[in-house]
Amino acid sequence: MATVYDIVDSPLGELLLVGEESPSAPGGTVLASLSLPGQKGGAVVGEGARRDPGAFRAIGEQLSVYFSGGLTRFSVAHTPAGTDFQRRVWQALEEIPFGRTTSYGEIAALVGTPGAGVRAVGTAIGRNPLLVVRPCHRVIGADGALRGYAGGLAAKAALLRLEGALAE
Repeated sequence: MATVYDIVDSPLGELLLVGEESPSAPGGTVLASLSLPGQKGGAVVGEGARRDPGAFRAIGEQLSVYFSGGLTRFSVAHTPAGTDFQRRVWQALEEIPFGRTTSYGEIAALVGTPGAGVRAVGTAIGRNPLLVVRPCHRVIGADGALRGYAGGLAAKAALLRLEGALAE
């Protein structure tokens, strides 16, 4: 499969979308990564990747509707990635309702690693390659404080305010 990418504007800045062409995916592309500006561990476009805005049209439309407040859940085909544990944590992220938050400890309990597993959950969340689409921004500290976000705490706060989960 050919690697394609595009850069789209958002209220958070330019988002880098990287994916693979796939005739069976809606819009013809499966998303491999969505990175925010300055993201820790964000995707890098490799040699041989081709910029193709049309490949991300369906994903871009969903992002636009989300940022305008009209979408509460994404429907995006994405590449399989991560370890079994990371995939379990990422699946738990996808179950957090729009406008709600949960704690790292609650995610750890959901995936069967309470207690000391909180740190491993935090690490798995930090490796989520699909920021915004897979809502790791909805995970906060047990005390209600914003903790860690690969795209930065300002972006996390902006997303939670957009969803009504954080007061202005």
